[in-house]
Amino acid sequence: MTQTMDRPTPNRVPEVTLDFWLIKLMAVTMGETAADYLAVNLGFGLTATSLIMAAILVAALVLQFGQRAYLPWSYWLSVVLISIVGTLITDNLVDTFHVSLITATLGFGLALAATFALWFVSEKTLSIHKVFSFRREAFYWLAILFTFALGTAAGDMVAELFGLGYLATGILFGMIIASLGLGYAFLGLDPILGFWLAYILTRPLGASFGDLLSQPHQYGGMGLGTIITSALFLAAIIGIVTYMSVTRAAKSQPSL
Repeated sequence: MTQTMDRPTPNRVPEVTLDFWLIKLMAVTMGETAADYLAVNLGFGLTATSLIMAAILVAALVLQFGQRAYLPWSYWLSVVLISIVGTLITDNLVDTFHVSLITATLGFGLALAATFALWFVSEKTLSIHKVFSFRREAFYWLAILFTFALGTAAGDMVAELFGLGYLATGILFGMIIASLGLGYAFLGLDPILGFWLAYILTRPLGASFGDLLSQPHQYGGMGLGTIITSALFLAAIIGIVTYMSVTRAAKSQPSL
């Protein structure tokens, strides 16, 4: 007699742990600097670069959707690419089509809210602990894309349009995230709401520090450049994903 019916359906996204937030923050930081590097240095222009990276993202998501359970390298490859594409989408709207940062922020906020509404109506939950079907994963990745685009627009709006600068903007969003953590720990903040708010806000947090490291001194940065900054964070991401893959494989081995 098989035990297929008794076996829980595996989740396709990772557990929310310290490793999760650490690598997510690095991914969004790299997404900001890598998008800047690709748009400027490839020589294809912002729109063509966006289309090329979107095609690569689609290929990565096809690979990700083919997994029946969470696989670290496939999942985080998709996150890094969607971070880059989300940044390029916002940059295209602002720089190519001259959409204001305020309008972009409001537009992506509404798009994300609509995604969550459709997700909840369809699935009756927004929990990332229950992403085990194609439809739920599709809603999940669409929401992730809009969080990156929204976070890029909001971060640029605060840092550039409102004139706070990269460091102050990073500190501001870091304090907001910390307050969400305190709200969850001591004030009964709903964990799903708290997770998604933190997920959105880590984008401008990481992007602000990415710009701080990579931008020239005359623009308020430290002048490391997009190549060095992107390479540093990519190396850290690869190291953490490798560690996660090895430890996950070790845990799955039967004890003797």
